[in-house]
Amino acid sequence: MSDNNNSEGDNTLRLKAPRRIVLKKTVEGGSIKQNFAHGRSKSVVVEVRKKKTFLKPGAENKQAADAEAAEQDAHLNGEHQDHANPHDKEPRHHILKPLTEEEKVERQKKMAEEEAEAKRIAEEEAVEAERLAVEEAEAKRIADAEAAEAKRIADEEAAEAKRIADEEAAKAEEEAKRTAAEAPVEKAPAEEAPAAKAEAPVEKAAEAAKEETPAQEAAEATTEAKAPVEETPKATAKEPSEAKPEAAAEKSAEAAPAAEAEPEMVEEQPKRKISKAQREEMARRKTEDLVTKRLAQLEELREQKRADEQRREQEAATEQTSRPNKTAAPPPADNTNEGRGRRKNKKYKDSDDRFQNPRQKGRKRKGGDKSSQQPPPAPVFREVTVPETITVGELANRMAVKASEVIKLLFSQGMMVTINQPLDQETAVLVVEELGHKAKMVSEEAAIAAELTAKSDTEEQLSTRPPVVTVMGHVDHGKTSLLDSIRTTDVTSREHGGITQHIGAYQVALASGDRITFLDTPGHAAFTSMRARGADVTDIVVLVVAADDGVMPQTIEAINHAKSAGVPIVVAVNKIDKPDANPDRVMQQLSEHELIPEDWGGDTIFVPVSAKSGEGINTLEEMLLLQAEVLNLQANPTNEQARGTIIEANLDRGRGAVATCLVQNGTLKTGDICVVGTEWCRIRTMNDDHGKPVNEAPPSIPVELVGLSGVPNAGDELVVVPDERRAREIAEFRSQKLKEAEQAKNQSSSKLDDLFDQISQGEVEELNVVLKSDVQGSAEAVADALNKIKHEQIAVRVIHTAVGGINESDVMLAVASQAIVLGFNVRADAKARDLAKREAIDMRFYNVIYDLVDDIKLALEGRLAPKVEEKVMGHAQVREVFRISKVGNVAGCMITDGIAVRNSIVRVLRDNVVIYEGEMSALKRYKDDVKEVREGMECGISVEKFNDIKEGDVLEVFVQEEVKQTI
Repeated sequence: MSDNNNSEGDNTLRLKAPRRIVLKKTVEGGSIKQNFAHGRSKSVVVEVRKKKTFLKPGAENKQAADAEAAEQDAHLNGEHQDHANPHDKEPRHHILKPLTEEEKVERQKKMAEEEAEAKRIAEEEAVEAERLAVEEAEAKRIADAEAAEAKRIADEEAAEAKRIADEEAAKAEEEAKRTAAEAPVEKAPAEEAPAAKAEAPVEKAAEAAKEETPAQEAAEATTEAKAPVEETPKATAKEPSEAKPEAAAEKSAEAAPAAEAEPEMVEEQPKRKISKAQREEMARRKTEDLVTKRLAQLEELREQKRADEQRREQEAATEQTSRPNKTAAPPPADNTNEGRGRRKNKKYKDSDDRFQNPRQKGRKRKGGDKSSQQPPPAPVFREVTVPETITVGELANRMAVKASEVIKLLFSQGMMVTINQPLDQETAVLVVEELGHKAKMVSEEAAIAAELTAKSDTEEQLSTRPPVVTVMGHVDHGKTSLLDSIRTTDVTSREHGGITQHIGAYQVALASGDRITFLDTPGHAAFTSMRARGADVTDIVVLVVAADDGVMPQTIEAINHAKSAGVPIVVAVNKIDKPDANPDRVMQQLSEHELIPEDWGGDTIFVPVSAKSGEGINTLEEMLLLQAEVLNLQANPTNEQARGTIIEANLDRGRGAVATCLVQNGTLKTGDICVVGTEWCRIRTMNDDHGKPVNEAPPSIPVELVGLSGVPNAGDELVVVPDERRAREIAEFRSQKLKEAEQAKNQSSSKLDDLFDQISQGEVEELNVVLKSDVQGSAEAVADALNKIKHEQIAVRVIHTAVGGINESDVMLAVASQAIVLGFNVRADAKARDLAKREAIDMRFYNVIYDLVDDIKLALEGRLAPKVEEKVMGHAQVREVFRISKVGNVAGCMITDGIAVRNSIVRVLRDNVVIYEGEMSALKRYKDDVKEVREGMECGISVEKFNDIKEGDVLEVFVQEEVKQTI
């Protein structure tokens, strides 16, 4: 340590100040300006690092280095000169102090900024490098494309030049042969010279081509080594030069030095950096120059050929004129050659056209259009039905075009579709109109109805089918026994040991080979339920009446049901084996219900039978076949779109939804896809009425179906459709429509409140009534009173009258006939009330007959439109016409009879002819508005929207009154 207070003579031993090792600044900063080929420049900051150097003691700049080192230490340690000891000028030791929090934060912030700046610069450089790479790739692609195009053009030109050379050589040889044939034998040596002369250009051109080829190969080798970019143009330029044996020698001589000069020019170029764009431009220019040069050479060759052709033609003409003594026809060879020459000229002309457009493609390049080809057939335009949704394939099928054409058209409009993709109606209409067809838009419901509508069959396709018979009658009159007796006559049941399964319908095979299908239903519930849904599957109704009991209430009900359906009735008088049987009394009772036997001059067949003994069963079957023959029942078993009706359906625990179907047209097969009401199915199995599996079911055959998606309703129609997707769409659409109808309550109802709306729409012309009474006398009296209600717009029709309470059968009959149910001194059971509420059937109950009739009359009168009648109030004669601005013409009138009332209707009469009728706009007396003017008084009347009033006209004043109609 040193002490400044010691004197100079103090010889105390001291240590020297410690040497300080100082590092020079090893990093120098600078910037470099970077220039790019695309014209932009950028300045980049760079750092130059040098080798570290140490300062030795005794250097001249020792003090400056010490000061600089002290300053750096102070800066690094966060110290300042003020903190040092004022007595110590050269401190012996320096203690490093830790950084403060502020300095740490500042240093971290500075380091983060430096890292962000370095990252940003690196990203910019990466983006710039990527952009340059993309530009270079694009430039390379353009250069490759231009080189390939130039090579293709050169190849085509070389091939064409070779072909022309071959033709020229062949033509020269032909010309030499023809000249040799025409000349005398002694002149043959003299004419060998032209032939040799004609062959000389060919040999000379071939030699020139051989000389030209090595020169070009050398030029290409040199160019490929020094300028790789120019490889493609020179390679493409080589082929046309080799393929021209007919070219002149001077052309080949010019081409060879040019090819040899190119490498020397490349070698003489100074070694300087050429950008990619400049190399591409140079290659493109060289390619264009080469193509232009080759085209010019070809043009010169064509000109030379044309001149040779003209020269030969002139020589031939001169030769013919020099021999006038020869009047014979020229030899056929000359005509052939001339024709060949014309064809060759035409060929050359076509080739010239192709050379003018070397990129021409197609049939014209290979020889032009062929006149022998037949013209394409004229397109056929159709009217195409377009539903709300349709697939691409179905739309193409309806237009009779390929689906690929529709897909291509939609693709050109920006729509990526497949053949099974559905299209909306607007898009489908645009496609149809774009292809020239006429579109007919229909709703989805109409499209489904049209799709499922049965197509008409020809007479050749129709064949006779078995009749479908329904047995109806009173429960105690032996209906079940009669059905059992009919089953015993079935040949098939005897052969197979009897019926093993009951499916609601069965078919009987008679000994004669004919068949009859019977619907085995309890009473007529299923009959009415199916008819209420619009399914009329029954051809003949067998009405069973006991000979001992006669006609009973349910018998009359069955008669009304059959008549309402319009089905012929065959009466089976059962129990004729009993002692008290009286068939004549049955005939008498049924004749009161318009069922007159044939023996009495009617058209109803009566057959006495005994279900117990089997008497008359065969006769009944024969009568049924006779009635079927009269009806001429036919169907088409070959129709692909099979149709049927569901007789009954239930849900089986092991098999799912099971339905009994009666086939009506076509042949139903296993595996068919069907639509049944709001359900659809793929038929898995079919069983006949004996429980035996079958694969096909022709018309009038009942079968049991398994495989439905749900349980359908009795009376639903079964229709076979092409595919499962369409079946599912139709079922879902029907289900949705049914839900909407139930929500909107638009289903058919027979309430008196809705009767007037149906009358105004022309839907109802008469009111159907189902009448039930406590006694027969009351029922007849009420029916007579209702039948006497007559009106020109509506009438009351009693379709069924019976004794007893209102049951489900009565309500179902009302549903099928759109009728109302009237009860006189009776009530409805619970099931009937529930069914009437569910089906929206109006039921009314009365105890007094006059109340019932008056209620019906008042209901009808209240719903009838009131009648409008005119009442004439008076007449007025026009005496003078006044014209008032902003008002029009006002008639000054004298009331001749009656009164004139304001706001009434005026009819203008001129010579007793009505010329106008309108409302009265104003009625004045003098200048005051008045309500009315009486007879003998003057007034002013103006008619609305009418100014053609003249003196002498008569105004008829009247009012319109509505008068209620009465029944």
